[in-house]
Amino acid sequence: MFDFIDLALHTLGQVGDAATQAATDGAGQAAAAAVDAGQAVTNAPALPPPAGTEAAPPPGFLHFIAQSDIVGKSLFAILIVMSLISWYLILVKMIMRVRLKRRSEQFLKEFWAASSLEQVENEIATHGANEPFAHLASHAIHARNHHVKYGAMRLEEKGSTGAFVTRTIRKVIDEETAKLENGLTMLASIGSTSPFVGLFGTVWGVYHALVGIGLSDGVTINRIAGPVGEALIMTGLGLAVAIPAVLAYNGFVRSNRVYLAKLDAFAHDLFTFLTTGQQVNERNGNGKVRRMNPVAAASGDE
Repeated sequence: MFDFIDLALHTLGQVGDAATQAATDGAGQAAAAAVDAGQAVTNAPALPPPAGTEAAPPPGFLHFIAQSDIVGKSLFAILIVMSLISWYLILVKMIMRVRLKRRSEQFLKEFWAASSLEQVENEIATHGANEPFAHLASHAIHARNHHVKYGAMRLEEKGSTGAFVTRTIRKVIDEETAKLENGLTMLASIGSTSPFVGLFGTVWGVYHALVGIGLSDGVTINRIAGPVGEALIMTGLGLAVAIPAVLAYNGFVRSNRVYLAKLDAFAHDLFTFLTTGQQVNERNGNGKVRRMNPVAAASGDE
């Protein structure tokens, strides 16, 4: 009896061990199958996005211009034209200033090294009056010779020779001042108005961006920051146009002031030399240049 019970218990133990081993093997195979399935999903090619869904274009300046209306595009075109005009004036006037300075220095060196006014006139007739100092000297010498030879034939020639030469010199200086200041008004206008044009473009772009956001279903930070950031580019473009124009305008104004001061000093020396026959700049005993008063020079000559 007891032997039968022991045999039954032993049989049940063997069956339990077999079931446990079978369960363990099944769980391992299931885990291995799951790992294989995960690797298959990972290595599988990415599926294309569903039809009708497109990636949003990255925000940028070209995107802003493409999405803007006729007003925004017109303001952009105006700023581009302003920039081209300002850079054209800057480059042209810089080249002209360099040439003008070199020619003026060369003429002044030849003028004060000349032995007589006739030699100066011959040099001007040969090379031409292609800069303000030569232009001023040519007109002043011609006015002195004309008034001495023919006298006052017209109303504008009335008065003494010195008064007529003074009027001629003043007229030439006014003409040269107008030539030097040519284009500066345009630079000043561009420098003062282009920031406001860019600001108006920004306001217009923000207005349309907010209208579009208000008509959309959902509002997120991306839908707000993108259009507003694009609209701010117009303000930056306006400043990029204005800053070079303002800097160039200030530089040219200062250059004109220095150049005209030298021209005025040369006119003073030239007038004294034409009316008294001697230069205003004379050297004292120490070898330094001493400027003489025209009145004193004239009285000394008499």
